Order: sequence, then structure tokens, then C-alpha cells
Amino acid sequence: MKRIFLFLATNFAIVLVLSVTMQLLGVEPYLNEQGLNLGSLLIFAAVMGMGGSFISLAISKWMAKKSVGAQVIETPSNEAERWLVDTVRRQAQQAGIGMPEVAIYNSPDVNAFATGMNKNNALVAVSTGLLQSMSREEAEAVLGHEVSHVANGDMVTLALIQGVVNTFVIFLSRVIGYLVDKVVFKTERGNGPAFFVTMIIAEMVLGILASIIVMWFSRQREFRADRGGAKLAGRQKMISALERLGRVHAEPLPDKMAAFGISGHVAGGLKRLFMTHPPLEERIAALKAEG
Repeated sequence: MKRIFLFLATNFAIVLVLSVTMQLLGVEPYLNEQGLNLGSLLIFAAVMGMGGSFISLAISKWMAKKSVGAQVIETPSNEAERWLVDTVRRQAQQAGIGMPEVAIYNSPDVNAFATGMNKNNALVAVSTGLLQSMSREEAEAVLGHEVSHVANGDMVTLALIQGVVNTFVIFLSRVIGYLVDKVVFKTERGNGPAFFVTMIIAEMVLGILASIIVMWFSRQREFRADRGGAKLAGRQKMISALERLGRVHAEPLPDKMAAFGISGHVAGGLKRLFMTHPPLEERIAALKAEG
């Protein structure tokens, strides 16, 4: 959950900064003064959308470390850290990727994440809560899951999808704003207040709808990462790790966490569309079905 949340939050902030910058530099107002040129607008939206997404990807490791306070293990200081680094190194070699940075962050949550711009320059981080709550076999499976995310190139694919989604959100919000301003409010010269108000509202609504696509992709990649973790650590270890996660989060989660489905508990209707992870029961069932 953390890698997706951090990426989306960073992406949103960067796109917002780019949008304001374009306004201040007069680039976007210039386009609007020329009328609604769909070709130019699409190029503008693509530069903004893809640019924001890939800048987010480029700084994802730095953002992740700062956001959770992750401490990279430069030289293992105890047996647990040595085991952690050795396990990630072995799994990275099995997966055919470069050795990721390995980090620990202080949190009672049972969690781990992987991020980075490419397969050979990634970060794998685990919480202290995970190390305290899971057995070595279960933790090994979780690490295999995260290394599989790296090997599968999930963050790069996420950036591509997010970039395309950003592009159409920026493009369509401005088209909607232009039409409302010209057709409904009859603005004849330039853009009136209705354009900016409508554009902002449309961008927010379309952004929420577009996130459903990103969340769907995230859920599908979790199944693949589970299979990768089972391959690297063993299928039963992967199943045991997911079962342990279910027991750790047996109590209902706060809404801000439940919406992302970190524990895989019941989420129906619209809430399910915004889950980054499939329910744990579905993930366990998928692994058992492959046996």
C-alpha cells in the first residue's frame, strides 16, 4: 500500500506544481488565447501528465525514505540485519536484478514495500512491526513478494499508466472548462472565471475516476507478485505470510487504511474500486489454486 500511496501523492503534487508553473509562465493562458486547439492541448496535457508521473518515479526512492524515515542498511549491525540483507541479495540474484537497497523503518504496522526507477536501482524496505510479528519464513516470503514487484517492473508500468491517465484528465478537464465557459456562460474573449472553476472541479472528479484504473492495475500486480514471492521463497511460506497478515489485522481498520485494502478485509461497492490490494482471502485462494 505505501509504495502506491506515496507514488500517487507525489504524482498529484508534481502535476499541481507543473500546472501552476505553466500558468505563471503564461504557457497555458497562451494556448487558451488561441482558442481550443485540440492538437496543441493534447501535446500540452501529455507533457504535463507524463512529466509529472516520471518525475514522481525518479524521486520515488528519496520520497519513500523521507516519508517513512527508512534507514538504509549500509553495514549490518546485528544478525537480523545480516539475515535481511542476505535474503534480499539471494532473491535478487534469483530474480535476475541488481541488488536493491535494503532499509528498515520504525512502525508498528506489519508492512513492507519496494520502489525505484528501475530494476537495478531499487529500494526494499520493511517495518519493525513486520520483523517483530512474522517468523523468518513468513518475512522471507514478504521479501520475495517485494523483490518480485521490482523484477516485474511494476513501478515503471505504474508510471506509464499514471502518465496516460494524467494526460487525459488534464486534457478533458480543460475541454469541459472551455465548453462550459463558452456555451453556458457565453464568454466571448479569453476565458472567464467559469473556465477555471469548471476546470478545477472537472480535474478533481476525473482524477478520482481515473484512480480507479490505477487501483485496478495495482490489484492485478499483487496477484503476480504473490506468485513471484511463492517462487522465490516457497508457496506455503507465501500463503502463511498472507494468513499471518490477516490475523495481525483481525480488527477493523480505520477508514483511511481500509479504503486501500491493506489487510484485505471486507470492502464492497465503490470502496472496492479504490483498493490497491485484493482481499487477502482472494490472494490466498489464488495461490492455493495454483498448487
